[in-house]
Amino acid sequence: MLLIRGGLVKTMEGPDIKNGQILLDGGKILAVGERLDVPAGTEILDAPGCLVTPGFVEGHCHIGLDEEIVGAVGNDVNESTNPLTPQMRAIDAINPMDEAFGEALKNGVTCAVTGPGSANVVGGTFCAVKLAGKRVDKMLVKSPVAMKAAFGENPKRVYGSARQTPATRMATAALLRGLLFKSQLYEEDWAAYEKDREGKKRPDFDLQLESMRPVIRGEIPLKVHAHRADDIFTALRIAREFGLKITLDHCTDGALIADELAGEDVPVLVGPSFGSKTKIELAHKSFATPKILMEAGLLTAIITDAPVIPLQYLPLCAGLAVKEGLNEEDAWKAVTLNPARIAGIADRVGSLSPGKDADIAIFRGNPLTDVGFHTLATFIDGSIVYRR
Repeated sequence: MLLIRGGLVKTMEGPDIKNGQILLDGGKILAVGERLDVPAGTEILDAPGCLVTPGFVEGHCHIGLDEEIVGAVGNDVNESTNPLTPQMRAIDAINPMDEAFGEALKNGVTCAVTGPGSANVVGGTFCAVKLAGKRVDKMLVKSPVAMKAAFGENPKRVYGSARQTPATRMATAALLRGLLFKSQLYEEDWAAYEKDREGKKRPDFDLQLESMRPVIRGEIPLKVHAHRADDIFTALRIAREFGLKITLDHCTDGALIADELAGEDVPVLVGPSFGSKTKIELAHKSFATPKILMEAGLLTAIITDAPVIPLQYLPLCAGLAVKEGLNEEDAWKAVTLNPARIAGIADRVGSLSPGKDADIAIFRGNPLTDVGFHTLATFIDGSIVYRR
């Protein structure tokens, strides 16, 4: 067992605890409080004057698929040979040896939802991984987390420039609808067969449509790349048509339509908001957007879209949102508990609660508001994976 004591503990699901204590056992959090009953022989880690928090959780990135340094040979983020590739799985392309993993740990980021990019209308499945390890199978928190879909400029640019469909927003929507119709029929055929194996012919197996079954059944959402307001509304329209769960990723124009989104029970993941506006659909990107969407009642996460913004700067992005008026506690949740809830992994990560994974960061200074902060230690599953 290990006891971390003496720091300001941010639990994310309750009030901060001054001079708090966290008891770890077997990779899990056993207890959190002011004065815990500590078994004899427990190892003690004193953290006076420190900030003790859950590890940061990235809700949308491409870490491990689009690698640092190595260029094209390490870029496996888009299978841009077909606009519909739901059968692609992030887990088959993640390289845990990518140095971006270690850099993220140095700033207290412990978990990331990562997957295919936005070249395709449907790109494949995302997964959630811990950021320490050699073998991705042992780093998984959840797979699949979501199925990637993309609207707007990217599919148009990739395929339209090659004189293929989709070259318009109409074609993007049509391709997605066509896949969803086929997937519904495929699901119905398999459901009928599984109910009556003696009386029904076994349907032909189709890997693309098989990969869409969790989406059709509502087990995972479509993870929708959408920046512009009209693309956001098209995504919502299609979701209603097919009864789908979706998340709105990027949601750059969200502040312009917050009144419309307020009536939608849809999580939003905002970013990347740092850097230049490299295309027209980024015209309204702003660190003020998370505040506006949270005030509209939407479950909101802040994302880096790494490597667009390096993953280690996730807390910086939350801090810049604070600078634009976001309540600091809301900012903390936007990079811990909220992305965990959106990804369906809040039972394991995103807060400091008994029974959850012991993914913890210890800071000297506040990583959201103090550019001179230092990460003293990062824990994943109760083991120190970075120590300053």
